[in-house]
Amino acid sequence: MYKVILARLQQGHRTMAYPDGPPPEMPERFCGRPLIDAAKCPTGCRACAEACPTNAITIAEKVSVDLGRCLFCTDCRDACPEGAISYAGDYRLAVRQRGDLVLAQDQQLQLAAALDGELRSLFGRSLKLRQVSAGGCNACEADVNVLSTVGWDLSRFGIQVVASPRHADGLLITGPVTQNMKLALQKTYDAVPEPKIVIAVGACAISGGPYIDHDQVNNGADGLVPVDLYIPGCPPHPLTMLDGLLRLLGRLKEEGRV
Repeated sequence: MYKVILARLQQGHRTMAYPDGPPPEMPERFCGRPLIDAAKCPTGCRACAEACPTNAITIAEKVSVDLGRCLFCTDCRDACPEGAISYAGDYRLAVRQRGDLVLAQDQQLQLAAALDGELRSLFGRSLKLRQVSAGGCNACEADVNVLSTVGWDLSRFGIQVVASPRHADGLLITGPVTQNMKLALQKTYDAVPEPKIVIAVGACAISGGPYIDHDQVNNGADGLVPVDLYIPGCPPHPLTMLDGLLRLLGRLKEEGRV
């Protein structure tokens, strides 16, 4: 017992200070939002759009990127002959409206706003979520689990993942919603008492991800249940998820556009 206590004292405080302190340094390989330099973008070139595995890039008068479809795979950057595409490296990506994830090359990202009055007063200090893996590959699910570790300690914000939808305030959905999980997701949603919220985590839960338009998936959650928060990524970094959750609960007061 003494050895356990001594080891714990030697370990010290492991939980990050964020959001009261600076966020942890992002890994060198982390890719945030794609950025397109219009001055370098050659007229008539479609290399980036053709390289994108999920058709997240649209070329019209301006080039636009759908972050809800984007896998942050860098195929577009690698395919661009002029080096017009880069990645911002910013972990802040969560939004409230699906349309806010579709950005033209010179458009800012509208970050998630807080819940309205009654919901914010109900869930702002205590939020219980039932996590539903609706056919996911376990990447998003693994990073959701990271938030419960000692380094992140999601429960210090009053946010917890619970075992039963009847004990939950909402759902946190991962995966493209396969046909096998469609009914299970609907029943789980129905079992959560009103009022409730829904959070879609990852490209699969937002749009179907790499499985988009496959006849065995439903292209994400919002065709079946109303979604209150979209957190893009493949998978989203744990800090991206934490940032989105805190914004939804009104716990962050910084600028809402990046």
